[in-house]
Amino acid sequence: MATRCAHLFVFALSAFVTLAPASALTIYRVGSSVAPSPDLEMPHEFVYLGDWSSVEAARHGLMNQLTPESGRIRPRTLEAGVNLAPLIEEQGGQIFILEWTGWQPYEEEDRFVWDGDPNTAYLGDGHYLRAVGYGPQMKYYIFDFGGLFRIDRVRIYPREAHRGDRFIERFLIGTNDGNPLKDGTRDLRVIWFFGASLRDTGWDFNVVHDVDENIEPTLDLEIPPQPIRYLYFQAPENRRGIWEIAEFEIYGTGFAHAADYVSNVIDLGSPASIGHISWSGLRDEGAEVEISARAGGDDDPNNYWRNTFRGDEQSRFDKQGVPLTRTTYRQLESIERAGITHDTENWDSWSPPFDFGLGQSDLDTGRAQRYVQIRADFTSNANATGELAYLQFSASIPPAVSEAVAEIVPAIAAAGKIIDFTYKIRPRVIASDGGFDAIAVDTPSRPQSVDEVRVSGQPVAFEVMQIDNGGWRVKIPRMDVQNTGELVEVDFRTEVFNFGTEFRGRLFDSERPHEVPHPVIGGDADQRAEGNGIRVDLDRASGTRLSVIGLSTPVVTPNGDGVHDVVNLEYQLINFAGAASFELRVHDLGGRIVSQQHNTVSLGGRFHAQWDGRDGEDTVVPPGIYLMTVEVDTDAVKDTAHRTITVAY
Repeated sequence: MATRCAHLFVFALSAFVTLAPASALTIYRVGSSVAPSPDLEMPHEFVYLGDWSSVEAARHGLMNQLTPESGRIRPRTLEAGVNLAPLIEEQGGQIFILEWTGWQPYEEEDRFVWDGDPNTAYLGDGHYLRAVGYGPQMKYYIFDFGGLFRIDRVRIYPREAHRGDRFIERFLIGTNDGNPLKDGTRDLRVIWFFGASLRDTGWDFNVVHDVDENIEPTLDLEIPPQPIRYLYFQAPENRRGIWEIAEFEIYGTGFAHAADYVSNVIDLGSPASIGHISWSGLRDEGAEVEISARAGGDDDPNNYWRNTFRGDEQSRFDKQGVPLTRTTYRQLESIERAGITHDTENWDSWSPPFDFGLGQSDLDTGRAQRYVQIRADFTSNANATGELAYLQFSASIPPAVSEAVAEIVPAIAAAGKIIDFTYKIRPRVIASDGGFDAIAVDTPSRPQSVDEVRVSGQPVAFEVMQIDNGGWRVKIPRMDVQNTGELVEVDFRTEVFNFGTEFRGRLFDSERPHEVPHPVIGGDADQRAEGNGIRVDLDRASGTRLSVIGLSTPVVTPNGDGVHDVVNLEYQLINFAGAASFELRVHDLGGRIVSQQHNTVSLGGRFHAQWDGRDGEDTVVPPGIYLMTVEVDTDAVKDTAHRTITVAY
């Protein structure tokens, strides 16, 4: 079954092709140029970045093993019955032969092996290696498919006129999935003669066929059904006569096991608050599409390194002291290139993958950034894959602030108890920023209250804009460049249930509610405070447990009069992380289950369960005393709690 994912907001296309600084909410999209256009009340601008094929390596874009089709991208497909060998190069792969100098691109005479013409052939005729020192001819091929594919069959045969006398007596075929962590653990390490010595080729393979006495002119060989990147073939000269290959055919089915899309680095024109990222696509059951993003302060997310040949020294500068760029790094001699690393100073790391099924997520960059990059990684199997129509994100220029560091105190609290917390924010606001007059903070349960707001230690007037199960919002006196660096503190009361709960905060302008709110960064906002971030841990007394807080009524009277027709059971889960199975069972005094409910919870917190005095057949149970059992089962522990309830009518 395919899962469809669509973004929360869909925006009409326009003719924007430049990324000039916006003065309002702006939506940037890459991918399909056709989408529904709902009537939106919020003001916005739209910037279309181009279709999927607009990626450029010079702008750090990439599209690997993906096929654009009808405005969508999906992993490349191998069709049953189509010989892959002559298509390898045009589809991003390579073919190598082993020469005395090592692995090299194949020579023209080798092309006969996969040219699709059964009347041309390569002869394994006992010629000697082109090297100092001689040995019998042994042909080595490596077929690099450019990605992981399910190759299921290889077919090798001579010309029709030589089926009886030029078949291959001895051969070996191996596979390699391209995983460098497995190097050195596979069955066969390939070596070759160079002069009087043996040399290691640097390749190893799992052997799938090793035949020493073949008499069949046509080899039709199955390949084990797992994704592979490299196919290895070797054949020495025959003991009697010569062999030839008219065609070496390779067949596979299904989708590329792994495929990748990385957008060009997107220049927003000036620093911006970056908000929602959303997408539209499909994903079959058993396949994965992982979308992530990152933002940065310049147009290159990489650092480039040069070997100076002074010991092990490496430098990010060329010989004239100029910082290396992608272009100048590629101009270095290969021996000078020391590698490419992520620029952690100017660029965020890639975000954790977003939940594809939601169709959207927040992109919390933490600071105003000018450059954005999005990626999508596809994982498929033989029968299941995913596809994307487009990726898009929102941004606001100017941002409310350039950066805001926040921390919460206390950083350790008792579980399931109302605690007095203080949220501390120190914003950095520059003249071009828009400023803010409102703060929103996520909490694990409905806050009891927001009690006081202080700026630089002095209480200020504030307005509670919202309190609900997701957190609170307050309006405060406006903060702009005149207030940069001032400490803002908000006192509030709530409870925590999980170790490592994050209280995520955002700053925004209440007069521009449709702009992207600016997320805070957890850190040391107040050096006098003991906290150092927006995470709260549980104290040592807070173990993993289930507890029933209470029943709405001890007696259920299911007579339809609206009074005590149902009983509500409130319970809390402490320090549950990950999926947990919840079950509510109602037993009579004989132990018979009269009602049963199932649910799944993913985090600790307060929850409610309800029973209406009826059994599984929707029939009112007889009057009497019943036992309600609440059970929560995780991989680590199973907790159970009981309460009695009376049914009367």
